[in-house]
Amino acid sequence: MSWSDFLSRRLAERRGTSLWRNRQVHEGSDGRLLSTSEGQFLNFSSNDYLGLSQHPRIIAAWQQGAQQYGVGSGGSGHVTGYTAAHHTLEQQLAEWLGYSRALLFISGYAANQGVIAALMAGEDRVIADRLSHASLIEAAIHSPAQLRRFLHNDVGSLQQHLAKVCVGKTLVVTEGVFSMDGDGAPLAAIAQQAQSTASWLMVDDAHGIGIQGDEGRGSCWMQNVKPEILIITFGKAFGLSGAAVLCDEQTAEYLLQYARHLIYSTSMPPAQAVALSAAVRQIRAGDALRQQLQNNIRYFRREAQHLPFSLMKSETAIQPLIVGDNARCIALSHALKQKKVWVKAILPPTVPPDSARLRITLTASHTRHDIDLLLEALHGSGS
Repeated sequence: MSWSDFLSRRLAERRGTSLWRNRQVHEGSDGRLLSTSEGQFLNFSSNDYLGLSQHPRIIAAWQQGAQQYGVGSGGSGHVTGYTAAHHTLEQQLAEWLGYSRALLFISGYAANQGVIAALMAGEDRVIADRLSHASLIEAAIHSPAQLRRFLHNDVGSLQQHLAKVCVGKTLVVTEGVFSMDGDGAPLAAIAQQAQSTASWLMVDDAHGIGIQGDEGRGSCWMQNVKPEILIITFGKAFGLSGAAVLCDEQTAEYLLQYARHLIYSTSMPPAQAVALSAAVRQIRAGDALRQQLQNNIRYFRREAQHLPFSLMKSETAIQPLIVGDNARCIALSHALKQKKVWVKAILPPTVPPDSARLRITLTASHTRHDIDLLLEALHGSGS
């Protein structure tokens, strides 16, 4: 089979199905509103939970960083890409979150892949929540370790897996707040199970950091848990992009030697690190933003009780509205778009079969009037 035949066949299999993915160009967003060639939309699909992507002090910090360092790092952190701005941010993150070290990665996906690939060997095992992010599951699949998946947020299921003999190391993996369901993991109980079997715990807190806990320290802090490896990402509450791994001194030195995603990737621009340092300061002082977000969540859930769809139980910014049927979910997303409300449909395999959904995300930038317009559009489109 030729390359062209292979590509044509696979595209034909996907084209015309509800799983076909399209990107759409947009011309900018201020946190609340998304602008495209078709007009302006109320944006309820953003992970910019605190609206920091538009914060003037963070924008000014990036500009100042670009003036000082230029717009790129020029190489891997092991060559020329580790500047004083990167070092300062790592120290700032470690102090804030109570770890000895922090290591910067270019993305959360790269951090998860890099850590698991570096740590796990053939006699080892990864035991992951079955709804963990694709970057975690794929990292475990592609590593030489065995992958076992416990039932979602089911500590008893985790305990059953841990009770089975493993001659090597065990890494327990979960998210702090799950990106598609919006629910939180029972981290204290999971950590207790891991500790009782001398296993390590790795938590991806992409959707909890900045939002939960004292000074936004995240879901682990809120549950008084300190995993051996904490992954935080900067594409949600921080309003930027990139990620960091929080760990102890020995683990950090090991990852610097063996984590290929870290060693062989060009580091983030120093100007971005300067902006992220400013974002950390805003997050730590951001109680008013977090309170506004919580107010929006409570208001939406109270007013959404009579929607003609099933709203999942979530007290976070992620409010999944389960539609079930793929075609109906896509049609509902299009209907909302006609009413100038932007909510993207999330379909299998990103979510389990028959659980197609509108992944509604609320931010501190939304007003109560914005939420009323969303609810009105949902009522009108779901009848």
